[in-house]
Amino acid sequence: MNTPVDLRKLGADIVYVKPVEVASLPEDLRRQAGTLEVIYSVHDAEGTQLALVADRRIAFALARQHDKVPVRVH
Repeated sequence: MNTPVDLRKLGADIVYVKPVEVASLPEDLRRQAGTLEVIYSVHDAEGTQLALVADRRIAFALARQHDKVPVRVH
């Protein structure tokens, strides 16, 4: 079930993690991604992109290392 949620209401400690198709990225980022087809973007509650990482586990670990609570967005 897809239910819209205003993440800003959940608090400043929430970040969301979503998959990003490498093919949709600018050329320089596609080159850096190598053979990966999907990478993961970490965003704050305002929607600002904080990081791009190679896999979902890394994204969640990165968020937790910075005292954030990661949630998955698809």
